[in-house]
Amino acid sequence: MPFDRGQMLRRLEHEQFDVLVVGGGITGAGVALDAATRGLRTALIERDDLASGTSSKSSKLVHGGLRYLQQGEVRLVYEALRERQRLRKNAPHLVSVMPFMIPILGKPGADQETTSVVHRKVARALGSAMWMYDLTGGWRIGKLHRRLNRAAALAHMPTMPADRVLAAYLYFDAAVDDARLVLTVARTAAAHGAAVATRCAAIDVLRDGDGSSSVSGLVVEADGRRFPVRARVVVNAAGVWSDEVRAIDEGADPDGIRPAKGVHLTVPWERVRNDIAVVIPVPKDRRSLFVVPWGPRPDGTFRHTYVGTTDTDYRGPLDDPPCTADDVAYVLRALNASVVPADGRPITAGDVTGAWAGLRPLVKSDASGRTADLSRRHRITRSAQGVVTVTGGKLTTYREMAEDTVDEVLSVLGRDARCRTRRQRLVGAGSPGRGDDPDLFARHGAESRSVLALAAGDPALLEPLVPGLAYRRVEAVWAVRHEMATTLDDVLSRRTRARLADRDAAAAAAEDVARLIAPHLGWDDDDIAREVASFRRSCAEEAAAMHVPEPAPADPQPT
Repeated sequence: MPFDRGQMLRRLEHEQFDVLVVGGGITGAGVALDAATRGLRTALIERDDLASGTSSKSSKLVHGGLRYLQQGEVRLVYEALRERQRLRKNAPHLVSVMPFMIPILGKPGADQETTSVVHRKVARALGSAMWMYDLTGGWRIGKLHRRLNRAAALAHMPTMPADRVLAAYLYFDAAVDDARLVLTVARTAAAHGAAVATRCAAIDVLRDGDGSSSVSGLVVEADGRRFPVRARVVVNAAGVWSDEVRAIDEGADPDGIRPAKGVHLTVPWERVRNDIAVVIPVPKDRRSLFVVPWGPRPDGTFRHTYVGTTDTDYRGPLDDPPCTADDVAYVLRALNASVVPADGRPITAGDVTGAWAGLRPLVKSDASGRTADLSRRHRITRSAQGVVTVTGGKLTTYREMAEDTVDEVLSVLGRDARCRTRRQRLVGAGSPGRGDDPDLFARHGAESRSVLALAAGDPALLEPLVPGLAYRRVEAVWAVRHEMATTLDDVLSRRTRARLADRDAAAAAAEDVARLIAPHLGWDDDDIAREVASFRRSCAEEAAAMHVPEPAPADPQPT
């Protein structure tokens, strides 16, 4: 079935659905797929773009979460590692095994006696945690953790301070392009009959005409028009915006979500030179950050490294949370405490080429502690009017969250149907064949051949979309023709990750990209100018929010 927005909107307006999902992040897309594969007539609406919120701004990892073991969340880790294995089988083109290293660091200039004491204490604690992670489900990836000596640890990240590195532990998890995962899950749902529409906002609820208060659908707005979408059950999977959807249903803000901001920074790989992911401590904090190589080159090096994430309470606007100067300082302070670039110059805000800030939809509780200590487990509730809301959770466990949610939907409907997503292969799933382009296959899987077919007769489409990055011009054309991309930002931020990797390069290429996709979207010169101006303004605002001001000059002293 074509993944065409116009056709999907017509379906929303004229069909009757069993379930209508609000929210086009990973949770909503997962619910739509689970419902559609169980035979339910399914629709999904998203007021912006697929994965435009938190689901495109994660750490891009499929993992159990080693630190959750320290918080006693053993069951969560077990379930996450089980889901990691399922996702590796169902989307092998999107999910790749990634080694992680935890260095054991001593104090600078420590003598051998002090070093050995630190070594024994830290190694014992880390070793126990590593075995517990393996036994909880880490073994499913096919590899167990192992200990590295000092030389092996430095080989993986030679910019670590050599006089502080004592040893390290190596374990294995997985990485994923989060935005493309959401898109792929949504397209797979559509392939099973779901109607999926972006830029379609929930405005009001529909009530049964029998005098009861039960919700029978939603009034939505798309392209300046309002119309009803009728469904027997509405699912609220709007993430950090779920309280807004509940307020439409319940008439008041339930104040059930505690947003936590997570910030990541991208820097040139040459400044860090790590060939695997590395876990570094945050000085004077009980947290760690991931340092992840990004954008592999054929010679085994990488284009970028990204570092994150923070975990702080957030009370500002939910749309486009900023990455502030304080966020930049926090991340770079941690990075510079563990890395000494070859030129001896600390990594500064001027080195940052990209950044993203996402909001975790943590379930509010009576606890008043740090957001980092709140549980990542999900919660499913049903309102008096029958609206099912799913909140909390994490990227890795999206499928299980969706299964539990659809179980609740079936309870409302009085029906029974077996979940089929545990083994449901996603669009593009497969193994690369001889001649397949590795970069394209990692993003599009088996569909990479169809992507390349669009370039037949036009070799220029095989040129880079943004200079210095791996994306091809043909991918932008594919995005607007087959992936429901409707804006320049959709293409440069989510269908590709050009803006996250190199914001300035993406902004410089914006007009060229806009002119490339304009014929496929029906844009004229005014539309192109408007899209380019909007994208560049957003990039400039992002850079301005991150700016670390120079110290103000001292006031002149009176003579």
